[in-house]
Amino acid sequence: MHQEKITILFVISPTKINQKGLCPLNCRITFNKERKQFSTGLFVNPLYWKNKLQKVSELDNNSKLMNAQLEQIQNKINKIALVLQLQSEDYSLDDIYNKYIGKELKKKENILSYYKQYLSKIKKLVGLELKESTYNKFVYVGNHLEAFLKFKFKKTDYPLEELNLQFLDDFEYYLRTEKKQAQITINKTTQRLRTPIKQAISEGCLDRDPFVLHKSKTVRKTVIFLTTEELKTFEGAVLHQKRLSTVQDLFIFCCYTGLAYNEMANLEKQNIQIGFDDMNWIQMKREKTQRQISIPILPKAQEIIDKYSTDKNRIFPSISNQKFNSYLKEISAIIGIEKRLTHHIARKTFASTVLLYNDVPMEIVSELLGHSNMVITQESYGKVVQKKVSEEMIRLNIKLFKKDLQDL
Repeated sequence: MHQEKITILFVISPTKINQKGLCPLNCRITFNKERKQFSTGLFVNPLYWKNKLQKVSELDNNSKLMNAQLEQIQNKINKIALVLQLQSEDYSLDDIYNKYIGKELKKKENILSYYKQYLSKIKKLVGLELKESTYNKFVYVGNHLEAFLKFKFKKTDYPLEELNLQFLDDFEYYLRTEKKQAQITINKTTQRLRTPIKQAISEGCLDRDPFVLHKSKTVRKTVIFLTTEELKTFEGAVLHQKRLSTVQDLFIFCCYTGLAYNEMANLEKQNIQIGFDDMNWIQMKREKTQRQISIPILPKAQEIIDKYSTDKNRIFPSISNQKFNSYLKEISAIIGIEKRLTHHIARKTFASTVLLYNDVPMEIVSELLGHSNMVITQESYGKVVQKKVSEEMIRLNIKLFKKDLQDL
């Protein structure tokens, strides 16, 4: 509890005498080496004000009433300070003043306890509008935050109102040096931490965004995909083990549809519908963004659907993502592809080799991939387009060079 003494002093403003010869009487509170002065609403003749006694002289006809009012103000402030001292271990001069003028005090929150309250709220949304895997990612952030507070401040919590840009910079440094997180993971962690902070602002727990000036470090990822030649090699490989040949088919299917693992694994017959062009289309929601995706089924993908279609509603056999990627590693070793293949590379191959390299516009690629906006597509595949332009320019140079030779 606070042991600091609160000092209450009444002072006059002799330079502000009104037409009646009276000047305003102010109250000055000093607490925790801070000072706040405000008007009491009372006026006194400066000749009758006894500063040492903190009273109005009896020579003033209104002295009894004035002195009683001053005593009442003093008692009220002392009582407020005592109540705050009993209720809270941490209160300020502003809290005392705000309570005095009848302003409701904001509930003081701490960052970790508030974050855990946020976790409790979103946990109820799991299965409704939030996936459990997404919720678990927020839990991991909370665990990192708790460990950071103990590491940096030797505390179990930290005042929400004291958050600033330095706090976030220190947190990122901790994640990088102590948790060995890559920059892209750090960006995701801080992004999730800021979500409840924005909620705290909307609830009035914070007056401003303490991280408003923060900018995440840009991460430029190299898009890995199969080239046209590598895709042909993968398609033409003869694999005698059924488990490997099945994964080979499913990977090729995703190279021609761009489906992520969850969409491929959950593809059902009802998701295959005849479109306006009398072609078969895949119609389903992308699990990650909950966006509706519509993908025309190319002949190569249709062949694989026909090959695996049975009486069951689910089209493809069940296989975990972990096993899928493990088998891909075996396949790449057998057929001589040195790239580290994962299921997600099929999706990138669809965007790059199948679509962009065949002059499909970026906005259509974005639509087929089910991205929430085209900026994501541009950031991921912009260099692929540049490479395509470069290759076309090389072809053009060769063509012009041959033409120049002919002219000679």
